[in-house]
Amino acid sequence: MRAVKGDADIAGLAAVVAEPARARVLLALADGRALPASVLASEAGVARSTASEHLARLVDAGLVSVERHGRHRYHRLAGAHVGELVETLARHARPAPIRSLRDGSRAQALRAARTCYDHLAGRLGTDLMAAMIAAGMLTGGDGAFDPAHARRDRLSAPGRDLDYTLTAAGAERLARFGVDPGLRIRYCVDWSEQRHHLAGPLGAALCTRMLELGWIRRHDRHRALAVTPDGAAGIERVFGFAP
Repeated sequence: MRAVKGDADIAGLAAVVAEPARARVLLALADGRALPASVLASEAGVARSTASEHLARLVDAGLVSVERHGRHRYHRLAGAHVGELVETLARHARPAPIRSLRDGSRAQALRAARTCYDHLAGRLGTDLMAAMIAAGMLTGGDGAFDPAHARRDRLSAPGRDLDYTLTAAGAERLARFGVDPGLRIRYCVDWSEQRHHLAGPLGAALCTRMLELGWIRRHDRHRALAVTPDGAAGIERVFGFAP
């Protein structure tokens, strides 16, 4: 006889995420990269041995996976669904207090430009989507998050409530840019801007293309992005806004 499973154990999962050091680890991994325990220990503000215990809890909970490269072990989020969970929690959470110049600099950098798992977020991500809508490249919504409308931005179907589609002009421009216009479109509600940014395969492809061109570069440790001078000029030329 097959065992009958109970309802979802939300409290159990929440207990894993609620520990501050583990929450900082999840945020550090939210750009989809694989990082070693030493870097994650530094990001979490704990000793290496303590970080290993926290990572084991996250792996057991199915939130983080482990990759072995030679003698070294690297950790990453277990999938895009975990990145979506982290972003959703961030959208509902209060801002963390700023206790140092380093905290303030990082907060500003994250709000300016970052990755949400594998796609662009922050002002760069939301401004990009707004510019594509304004230029007639994208249609189906206005890029705004409106919590007053129950039909939009439901937790049960994040990124699917509005049917964003590329126009013919948008498809042509993306093809010239080197991105497949046939990729599926999704969106996220950006936690810092409270607007939509592109997600899904198309959002990931745009982020990858900008990295390939050197228009943006990753921070060594966290998910903030920096727009390069070439990137600022290229983004304004191709998408019509100044980052």
